[in-house]
This record gives sequence, C-alpha cells and structure tokens, in this order.
Amino acid sequence: MGFLDNIIAAISPQAAYKREAFRQAYESMRADYDAGSYDRLNRNWRVTNESADATDRNSRDTIRARARDLERNGDIMNSVVSAFKRNVVGGGYHVQAKTGDKDLNEEIEKAWQRWCKKQNCDVTGTQSFNQIIRMAVKRKKIDGGILFIKRYTNDGIVPFKLQMIEVDELDESTTNPKHKGNKVVGGIEFNDYNKPVGYFIRQYSLDGYSLNEAVYVEAKDVIFYYTKNRPSQLREMSDMAPTMPRIRDVDEFITAVSVKERIEACLSIFIKREYPTTGLGRQAAANENRVSYDGKLLSPGMIKELNVGDEIQVVNPSGQGADATNFTKLQQRLVGAGQGISYEAMSRDMSESTYSSTRQSMIEDDMTYAEERELLVEVLDEIYETFVISAVLCGLISIKDFWTNKETYLAHEWTQEPKSWIDPYKESNANMVALKTGQKTFKQIAAENGKDWRDQIDDMAEVLEYGEEKGVDMGGVLFGFTENEEPDPDEDDGDGEKTDK
Repeated sequence: MGFLDNIIAAISPQAAYKREAFRQAYESMRADYDAGSYDRLNRNWRVTNESADATDRNSRDTIRARARDLERNGDIMNSVVSAFKRNVVGGGYHVQAKTGDKDLNEEIEKAWQRWCKKQNCDVTGTQSFNQIIRMAVKRKKIDGGILFIKRYTNDGIVPFKLQMIEVDELDESTTNPKHKGNKVVGGIEFNDYNKPVGYFIRQYSLDGYSLNEAVYVEAKDVIFYYTKNRPSQLREMSDMAPTMPRIRDVDEFITAVSVKERIEACLSIFIKREYPTTGLGRQAAANENRVSYDGKLLSPGMIKELNVGDEIQVVNPSGQGADATNFTKLQQRLVGAGQGISYEAMSRDMSESTYSSTRQSMIEDDMTYAEERELLVEVLDEIYETFVISAVLCGLISIKDFWTNKETYLAHEWTQEPKSWIDPYKESNANMVALKTGQKTFKQIAAENGKDWRDQIDDMAEVLEYGEEKGVDMGGVLFGFTENEEPDPDEDDGDGEKTDK
C-alpha cells in the first residue's frame, strides 16, 4: 500500500482493502502482454494450466469420435490423411540387412519378405505388413494412436505375429495395478517414473458388444504408436484435433451452398385459375371440358393450349451463388498449414503453382513427413529385431554367435519406394552433377531411389555381361551420354526461343 492507502487504512481498513483489491484486479487486466490481458477483446478467453493428461482425458473420446465421423463423411479430412499415408508409407518399406555377411543378409531379407505376407505377419491373416503400417499411420492421424501387440503363435514361418489394437480397447475402468506401488491411468500401468509397464486390454466377443474381463499385456510386448507432445502426456490425442473445427465448418458450408444452388436451379410453374373448377349455372358447362395439368412436364418446343381463364406464372429463383471456391481454398490452406503440409499436397490442385513453387512445397512437406517417418521407423525397428530373434530361436536362420554379437546381426536400414518427380530429366542431371562433384555418393542416390546400391551395381554388371555375350555394346547405352550430348530443355538456342527437348 502507498502513503495515502496507509492513511485510509488507519481510518477505515475496509475501504483501504477495497482500494487494494481494485488495484490488483486492474493490474491483472492491463498485463504486460496483450495475450495475457483480460480486456474487452480477451474477456471470454479464460484458460488454466493443467497437466497434459488432465487437459486431454475429458475431451479425448469426443474428439476421437468426431474425427472418425469426419473420416467417414468428410472429403477434406480424408484428403489430409491420404496425403500423410501416401508420403509416410507410400509403396512400403524394404529392409536391408547390414550384418557384414552378404549371404546372411540375403537369407534374412528373403525370410523377412516371406514374413511380411498377410498369413505370416498378421494374427488375423488379413493384412500384409505394408498394409498394416498404412493403417497404423491413418489411425494415428484420426484416433491419435494404435497399439501393436506382439503375439507368439505356433503357425507362420516364425512363432511371431502382430495384433493391432485400437486405443478404444484400453480398459480405462481398471484402477488396480498389477504390481504394487504402480498406478493405472487410462488403462495403462505406470511406474514411479511414468514409464508404461503394462496395458489392460478389453476383450470383446465377435458381436462387438459383450465385454469380458480385461487382459493384462506387459509393456515389452506392446508398441504404442502415438505422438507425445508434452512430458506429462500419458495417452494419445488425435493429430487432427487442431484443425477439426475448420474442417467441420467447410463441410457444413459446402452442404449449405449445395442446397442453395439446387434451389436456385429449380424452375417451377403455377397455374392461376380465373374461374373455379366446379360450379353451377353457366360455369358448369365450361368446367366439363377442362384439362388437368397433373403430371405434365415442360419439354423443348412444346405447344400447349391452356384451359379458358388459366394463366401461367413462372417461379424462377434468381440470385448469384456464393463464391465457395475462394472460401474453400482459404480454409484448405489453413487446414494444411495446421497439419504442416501445403495446400497442393492435400487438395491435389496444382493449377496455381509453378515448377519451382511446387518443388519448394514438396521439400517443405517432406520435412513434415520426415518427422512421421522417424517415429514409424522406430516401430519398424522393434518389429524387425523381434522377427530376427524369433527366426534364430525357431531355427529358420542359423547364426552360431548370435547372442554374443546380437547388435551386429540386428543391424539394418530401411528404404522406401522412390517418388516420381515432376521433371525426371532435371532430377537426373542434378544427381549426375552431385555425383561428379562429390556432394552425393552412388550409395546415397541408390537409397533415394529405393534401391540397394550393391544390387544396382550387380544389375548393371549383369546387363553389360549379357550384352557382351550377344555382341551388343551396352557400355555406351549405360554410360555413354554426357551433359553436352543431350540438349537442355530450358537452354536458349540463340534465337530467343527455348529448345524443345
């Protein structure tokens, strides 16, 4: 309190404290940051700080249900999810074993390819491995996450398969931990460091309704695929949550515009009668020869005589349709920005883009997809390592010193099917320059194209050898071209015109 407040307090403490309370309230309203003030513009923006789980748990189920509704009925939602599925997984992932033994690498890779078939990797026998991970990426975007359960079975080429569990099947009603001193939150048992040690999975019968007692699965047999955004976050949250209200608004807007345009496209005709259709006296005779218009439609070139006293009145709704295109594009751009991808990636609309802008958008988008790939590859690594261990245990792959050099025999890399570029000629020239200047190695370029560099060299050697057998010089075909022998499509030929390739 100030000097004047002290004097007022000596006379009337109640008045002094009222002045102080008013002063503190006023100071809180005129915060140093506009974002922290409660002035007229921010009066209704009142929030509190809570842990991530406290923030998420009350809205998690509702958001997931709404996201699934938009998935079933919304084209914009599916355009975003499809963009991630295409670019994060695409044509699938292929493993390259890096044990240091070429023959062993080939043996492991062949065994992995067999295991990736639906009858060997999926407990339900309905999805191949690439199909499983595509579904996982989609469910992560919509539901927030998905659980990979390691199941050890007696069928298949190795005693190991995957069971996919939706996050709905985590038994949130369970509160008693399996191990003393732990706690259970959202169907997951945590230790003192909030590390998951087990999962309580609900068991449903085939009809999907009746509920049996939850089954406890240890954390070492579960891979929970979700994005953790805060240290205190314990469960998943839909990746689409920040942009769902905007997607819903666009869907509702498009529906309203569609109804309006359908109404405006309608042409109606009403018959205005001068005389009643029934009556007595002189009108009765006129009504005897009247023609009914029920079921009659307008047709091109039609000539029709009306009843006596009838008159046509046309109802032709007029009005210009709302400019839905600009509004929808703006909303799609905002939705894409909220998900870290470009408008072109989600809308597939390239009408306003150039080669350079599209190429730059692809580079920026790929940085977003790279984060998702990094998280997915961690899942793939654990699955692959479990497969190799299972293959060794069951005798499918024989490695004498596996347990003493396990890290060596589990070494591997993942490659993806390459993406097609807008201008392959320019990309090929760029790779050639990068190779000649040492900016890239042949191994890097082969990996970018989804190929094993050793296999690619073996393929080229095989072609050269076969060409030599047949008396055909394949060396010129493979390596004979230089930059100067092929015209650059963007190069000026001297007359001010660009040379056509």
